[in-house]
Amino acid sequence: MQDKPVILIVEDDERLASLTRDYLESNGMQVSVVNDGEEAIRRIKADPPDLVVLDLMLPGADGLSVCRQVRPGFTNPILMLTARTDDMDQVLGLEMGADDYVPKPVKPRVLL
Repeated sequence: MQDKPVILIVEDDERLASLTRDYLESNGMQVSVVNDGEEAIRRIKADPPDLVVLDLMLPGADGLSVCRQVRPGFTNPILMLTARTDDMDQVLGLEMGADDYVPKPVKPRVLL
């Protein structure tokens, strides 16, 4: 039996995080949520997930800081999922080490 992929959602909007978690879990993923950038850095370094879904605007450390701090030792994908749609934000996110940058709102099937 294959293990479920482990996803860490880093999102401070509790409702959105809950909906995203529920959808991913219903599609066979093991999902945990943190709502603070500093906590996300600790969790990613201590117990690396298979994928990080990362918001940009977070309390503690913002998403760009999280990405920059964990990327040197974290080789799994980081997906930035954010309401910030400016081209420069997207370029900066990818330069900080994100593997993809998806604007909110996103259809659940597209995220999956």
